Order: sequence, then C-alpha cells, then structure tokens
Amino acid sequence: MGKKLRVQRRGRGTPTFRAAKTRKVAPARYPPQMEEGAVGIVKDLIHERGRGAPLAYVELGEGLRYYHVAPEGVQVGQSITIGSEAPIQVGNILPLEVIPEGTMVCNVELKPGDGGRVARSSGSYATVVAHIGSDTILRLPSKKTIRVPKGCRATIGVVAGGGRKDKPFLKAGEVHHLSKAKGRVFPRSKGISMTAASHPHGGGRHRHIGKPSTVARSTPPGRKVGLIAARRTGRKKRMRREKERA
Repeated sequence: MGKKLRVQRRGRGTPTFRAAKTRKVAPARYPPQMEEGAVGIVKDLIHERGRGAPLAYVELGEGLRYYHVAPEGVQVGQSITIGSEAPIQVGNILPLEVIPEGTMVCNVELKPGDGGRVARSSGSYATVVAHIGSDTILRLPSKKTIRVPKGCRATIGVVAGGGRKDKPFLKAGEVHHLSKAKGRVFPRSKGISMTAASHPHGGGRHRHIGKPSTVARSTPPGRKVGLIAARRTGRKKRMRREKERA
C-alpha cells in the first residue's frame, strides 16, 4: 500500500492545503442596497494578500462603504456613480441593459444582487456582445460566451494589474510565498517521477506513464490524475498548419 495521493490529501481540507485567511481585507463585492444615482468616493486603493488586483475602498453616503476590484485608471478621490443613469466611464457601476455593445466590463454579476462573480482577476475583462430579450450575451476572458440577465451589475473598465504576470519569478522563494498565500502546493513533483506506490503515473524501467493519461469524470480519487474528462487530446492540426506556413 502506498501513501495517499496529493489529490486525496487536498480533499481532506487540512491546514496544509488550505488558503490562509489572515491579512485579508474584505470580500470584493457590490453592496446589496444601492440607491439609483448614488455617488461614492474612492478613499483608498489597498493590496490584499493572495489577490493580484488592487481593492478600491469606496465610501457612499450614510456610512455605507464597500470594497471591489479596482479597474485600471481609477484613482484615489475619484467619484463613482452607480445606477442606470450613470455615464459610461471607467469605474462606474451600471446594469448590463444600459451598457452599449462592445464595452469592456469587469466584476460582472451572474445573478442580480450576487455582488460580482466574473472577470475579477488582474487584467481580465468581459465584453458586452449583444442584448437579446431579457438577457445580455457576454464574452468572457476565456473567449466563451454566456447569457446573463440584463439586471446584473458590472463595472466599466478592465481590472488593474494586467502586467503582473509579465515579470518573471527570479527566485523560488517568491513562488513559495505566492503559493502559500493562495493555498497552492509548492514545489510540486511530477507523478511520472514518483514510484508506482505513490502515483498512478509512477514506476517503470524508464520515465513513461505506461497507460492513457485521460480519465473519466467518475474516476475515484486514487486514480483521478492526468487529463480529467478531456474532450480531446493531442495537438490541433490548425496549429501545425500555421507553423508550417511560417
């Protein structure tokens, strides 16, 4: 009997594999009660551990305040208008039904009032494609299109911090601290380099998996490694043809 696999140990939810909850600022979401035409002031831009994008601390009237991911171009002291009558400017929060087609938005709600679910990481944005009936079609950062209700709120602009991944990690310690803040495992060992008792890809007289690496969605945790429920494998012919033309 070998030891339990990494995926099995992670599933137990022990502190080793759990993201740290200390030094967190606040959830980044819209407040549930927002009056039409309300105006807020950006009081501060804050860094939160484990989050690539900065947080904007916004104060509304009557002691109401909230945090949300800051779009690129928002600065301290800027006013943010909320509601369907707000102008199409970076940082303003509007329902999707009044946002023109082709506009880049971020922190988009999937259901009205959920606080924002889509396009929240640094440098990401969704694009308003069309308004059809009671829904709006959005193109996500993954190039996938979805339909959401027109009453969902969104922030105009692109999430700040888009060049974060352009800077390389020069030391392993930097990756260690990033992984620790996000609850990831570092360093990771390849399954093919393990023994047969430690991983399904391990063992053998030389480094090869020895079996198909594609597994079904219903595979038990002891075998569920590799390409899980892959729709296709291998290289696309289109990419190969483009390389041959180049």
